[in-house]
Amino acid sequence: MALIAEQKTQLITEYRCDDSDTGSPQVQIALLTKRISGLTDHLRTHKHDHASRRGLLMMVSKRNRLLSYLSRKDRPGYQTLIGRLGLRK
Repeated sequence: MALIAEQKTQLITEYRCDDSDTGSPQVQIALLTKRISGLTDHLRTHKHDHASRRGLLMMVSKRNRLLSYLSRKDRPGYQTLIGRLGLRK
């Protein structure tokens, strides 16, 4: 579900490119991945929660768009990011 502020700041500091970076594609993909994993656990318990399922599909689509952008712009950074996050691509 929603990320706690400490978790969010930890992810931002872990995946940022420089000290003032909070919105790079790497950070956005890491945050979306964390939210997707939490929502996936929720949907395993609550199978008929269709509103959350729609939100999950939108987040997965947004992460796919960001991943394709990153693969076009920074291929080595893309490879290291999917390796660190454990994504299949």
